[in-house]
Amino acid sequence: MLEQYRLGARFLPHLPDRLVNGGTRLVAVALALRRREQRLIVERNLRRAAFGGEGAPKREMRRAVREAFVAYGRYYIDCARLAACGAAEVDAGFTFNNYQHISDARRTGPGAILVLPHVGSWEWAGVWLAQRPGVKVTAVVEPIDHPELFEWMGRFRRRIGMDIVAAGPDALGVLTRALLDGGVVCLLSDRDIGGGGVEVEFFGERTSLPGGAAVLARRTGSPIVGVVTSRRNGKCHAECMPPMVVGREGRLRDVVTQTTQLLAYRLEEMIRTAPTQWHLMQPNWPSDREALAAFGNGSAATVPARSR
Repeated sequence: MLEQYRLGARFLPHLPDRLVNGGTRLVAVALALRRREQRLIVERNLRRAAFGGEGAPKREMRRAVREAFVAYGRYYIDCARLAACGAAEVDAGFTFNNYQHISDARRTGPGAILVLPHVGSWEWAGVWLAQRPGVKVTAVVEPIDHPELFEWMGRFRRRIGMDIVAAGPDALGVLTRALLDGGVVCLLSDRDIGGGGVEVEFFGERTSLPGGAAVLARRTGSPIVGVVTSRRNGKCHAECMPPMVVGREGRLRDVVTQTTQLLAYRLEEMIRTAPTQWHLMQPNWPSDREALAAFGNGSAATVPARSR
């Protein structure tokens, strides 16, 4: 896999967009057909975010699932291309709306916490942000099963100005110091990877989401800014939401629970701006796990994605 990424980073920047887009679509459609369990999760997520918890006509659902897999493929293509992009190319391939919300958060400070869902090519936004004068970006990433690829991607990110922290027990201290030094911390927050998150209502169902953003905001006084990326007109586009300031009074557990619930509602709003680019492929709700278990028995349709 590492060699594939190296080859992609070497050759993709020189290929015409039409060829890259066509190839990405072909591969994505093939994966959507082969990866039946991932397709099930994508369908359930689309019912939540795009269809109000209800089913959709089969043709419309097939199209939406196909677009979600294309967005997933495009994310990896963009990552590979970024490894060879200069600052001018990054800037030319990116647009940003309401960047002042990040500036306002940094002025309120000491730092800013950016909360993102798995939508679009967030890596591009992180690289662009790291190239702003005076902005130090620290991003939390999930360790992957390929240590060499993980380290290669880490070197690439550090080369363009991002600090990378692996998700785990040591991350909180590193992120706290980064914020107190005036930095920007980026957190993907629509999936509870470790399973020890905060119970919330998310798209009408009870599940858990990571409470790290709320803990960091309470600990450092840094505001939280929601950011969602999507692909528009051939470019990566980012939208910012107004800063959320977390109170420093009250019991920590209560503040973290209330703040994480508010962030869940904000994540819903952000995901709904581009639901077919939400490429979260893992079970994220207890009912997803039930559906996968039923799917193995040929009866997944009996476990619906509920909606409020």
